Amino acid sequence: MSDSQSTANAGNITKFKISANMSDRSRELTNAIGEFRYYESVLSNNITASAAIVETGFEEDGGQETFARGTLDWLPIRGGERVDIVVEDAQPEPNRLDFSRGMDALYVNRVRGVDPGTQKDVYFMDFASKEYFSNDMMRVTRKYEEKISDNVKDIVEQLLEGTWADGEGVDGKDIDETSLSYNFIGCDKKPFYVCTWLASKAVPTGSSDIEIGAAAGYFFWQTRDGFHFRSIDKIFDEGKQNRDSLKKFIYNNTGEAVDGYDANIVNYDIESNIDLNEKLMLGSYNNRSIFFDSYAFNYKVVDYNISEQQGKVSTAGDDFVNVAEEFTRSPSRVMAHIMDYGVLPRGVDSQAQLQEWKDEPEQPNYDAEKTMVQTIMRYNQLFTVKTTIIIPGDFSIKAGDTVVCDFPELDGDPNKTVNDQSGGIYMVAEVCHRLTPKECFTSMTLIRDSFGRSTGSSSSGAGAAVNNDVLFF
Repeated sequence: MSDSQSTANAGNITKFKISANMSDRSRELTNAIGEFRYYESVLSNNITASAAIVETGFEEDGGQETFARGTLDWLPIRGGERVDIVVEDAQPEPNRLDFSRGMDALYVNRVRGVDPGTQKDVYFMDFASKEYFSNDMMRVTRKYEEKISDNVKDIVEQLLEGTWADGEGVDGKDIDETSLSYNFIGCDKKPFYVCTWLASKAVPTGSSDIEIGAAAGYFFWQTRDGFHFRSIDKIFDEGKQNRDSLKKFIYNNTGEAVDGYDANIVNYDIESNIDLNEKLMLGSYNNRSIFFDSYAFNYKVVDYNISEQQGKVSTAGDDFVNVAEEFTRSPSRVMAHIMDYGVLPRGVDSQAQLQEWKDEPEQPNYDAEKTMVQTIMRYNQLFTVKTTIIIPGDFSIKAGDTVVCDFPELDGDPNKTVNDQSGGIYMVAEVCHRLTPKECFTSMTLIRDSFGRSTGSSSSGAGAAVNNDVLFF
């Protein structure tokens, strides 16, 4: 754990308006916000926010203070009220979080911690996107066929009426097209559940020669821009290809700005997820999968060893295998799976489905043999290195972004060299933008699947060494 003396200037809440459900009443609470927090995460299907509100019982009316009833009872707030919020950070060119444009508004989820009084009401209010509530009211019922990416797109647009972030994927959406098809029936599951379940089965295009541990594993999440359905490996690949354009952050105790970096890290905590027994139980290093073919009444054994995957996975660094060899020699987890030959063949009626099965009787509905162990490894390995950093407020940062971070070596001498083990490219797994009347900060949880930098990944401003003008201490 490290601390810096760096500070952050206050941001600005320009709009905070709550509208009643059953009337045309509304109230502007901009001056009553004691603290506002906004959250995004690649492990969350929706965005959320919270605010600490302090009401004094007075409001401005034509420049004069007049007595007003508390918002909770006057509006009243019973859940589901629309909230239009606009906040800005303290950057030279402020970045804005704008939830006041049509479907972009947030809605009241709950009120908690109410501390009522005769002169002042203090309470906390939590908000969520409209899709968060739509998810509980909709169910996936029909049969879906073909590519997983197309099915996820249809579920979000048709059931949740959600919007996608702009991208270069399916029809210009931020969707990485999948190479494998999967036929399934929704079985009255909720949309978020189904999309997350499909993410674990997805393999991106360009992976026709699928190797174990090479490509499987997606994230499905929402940011202020809309929904994302992205391949883990493609996110890191794009980060490495566009390294020079990534946001770059550095920690130094001097608090002085460093050329080539976007901001100084105010506080950081590097957590290496080292739990050998847990990794062995999960089969992260060596596992065995037994696939039973109920059609032919035989089985196949597929072994996975992490030592054979060096260089195959799109990793943030070269030290992908980070455990002693004796712990990778034999399987520490055995899994059994039943292959789904002849299950849910494509076709609009029973005759078409029967013909589809006759044409390819030995083709499984889902190629679990080649992809399942990939997914298990990817999700387990991705959180090998987890780092939490706090920087002066920068609202341009979103969950799923890739950034570059540099930290100092632990050395008795004043050093000007960054730590090659902890520094490098990370993915933003979680981000929280926090705003108070006096300060504005951005907190990020960063993840990657290995220690160290990738060979040759150094670039100006964030390389393996820092110029002589930088002093860490």
